[in-house]
Amino acid sequence: MFALVDCNNFYASCERVFNPNLQGQPVAILSNNDGCVISMSDEAKGLKLPFGAPIFKWEGFCKSNNIKVLSSNYPLYGDMSSRVMSILKQFTPDVEVYSIDEAFLEFRGFDKYNFDNYGIQIRQRILKWTGIPTCVGIAPTKALSKVANKIARKFPKETKGVYVIDSEEKRIKALKWITLEDVWGIGRGLQKRLKLKGCKTAFDFTQLSDDWVRKSFSITEWKLKKDLEGIPTLKLDEIKTKRAIATTRSFEYTYSDIDNIKERISTFATSCAEKLRKQESSCHMIIVMLSSDRHKKQLQQHRASKVVKLSYPTDSSLTICKHAVEAVSSIFKKGIKYKRAGVIVTGLVPTYNHQLHIFEHENPKHKPLMTAIDGINKKYKDYKIKLGNQDLERTWKMRQERLSPRYTTNIKEIITVK
Repeated sequence: MFALVDCNNFYASCERVFNPNLQGQPVAILSNNDGCVISMSDEAKGLKLPFGAPIFKWEGFCKSNNIKVLSSNYPLYGDMSSRVMSILKQFTPDVEVYSIDEAFLEFRGFDKYNFDNYGIQIRQRILKWTGIPTCVGIAPTKALSKVANKIARKFPKETKGVYVIDSEEKRIKALKWITLEDVWGIGRGLQKRLKLKGCKTAFDFTQLSDDWVRKSFSITEWKLKKDLEGIPTLKLDEIKTKRAIATTRSFEYTYSDIDNIKERISTFATSCAEKLRKQESSCHMIIVMLSSDRHKKQLQQHRASKVVKLSYPTDSSLTICKHAVEAVSSIFKKGIKYKRAGVIVTGLVPTYNHQLHIFEHENPKHKPLMTAIDGINKKYKDYKIKLGNQDLERTWKMRQERLSPRYTTNIKEIITVK
């Protein structure tokens, strides 16, 4: 059996844990730089505030409806997500963290368990230990557990937040209830093609012949169909080494001076290097991107990128930062107001198993230096050691005018009880 555990309105729920005044109130969470709505509470959804709504257009609507609008507090959300996932690992060792607010669990050797009760235990422990409400869907396959989770979320009173598909009758009833638009893995393109075949629900999809699905689509769609039929074909994903690592961000404000842009590129390059070392990889290639604000069409536009090929693989922040800064200096144009930049490292190879170059190699002092820096930064969480050309005060410069405190990750912002 598989379970999908999904946190309800996760970002808004995290805010409510530490600010009880938000309970029962409509809450909306904004994207980076306070751009648009990316998460909201059920109360805000009931007021018909749309997902993706640009806040500058909907500011008046939010004020008139008393919707509390907050900036994204990613340190808080990341820490709360880590707590939830660690609790899930107490119920089974087989856990796939699918996103920041949901995870798949596989139950092997749980044949005699009462999954209704087990799902309630999972839900109650997470709520008691973190304050985060969840819904649990349990079924014989991953795809069906997604369906079961949607039923638990749609009918919280009837299901108590837990629904188990453990019979053929329940499976067919669930598939006839859920529409194609709500089926995990069926995107808009696939929806259009299936609707031409007369499919309106997930059950209709399962009634198509295997041969036709294999010929018309790919193995992925065929596996999804078998999963919905109750035949396990989709397994838990294993953690894989990334083939490329990217750090891209929009700036807090537009920058027209090269010094600010160099500082941002240095920070992005350092972030990529840290991720490389974490997965014990080194890169052969660096891609640096720089672009102006495409939404301000009255301004002069410029978008450019540059590829830097290295003669030897590296995971050194010093080396990657140096080449990235040189690259952005070469594509920068005076008079342009830049809004976004990014660094991508690719051509990855294992750090301790790659082809050496006869004449060029990494400075041997870099390896122990990077190890020492990573160790100190890991111990003290908030990065204490940075390169000299980085901003020593802020790592990610974003417009966050409605930011709540980082209650769990910064001792200076810990909750106070009066």
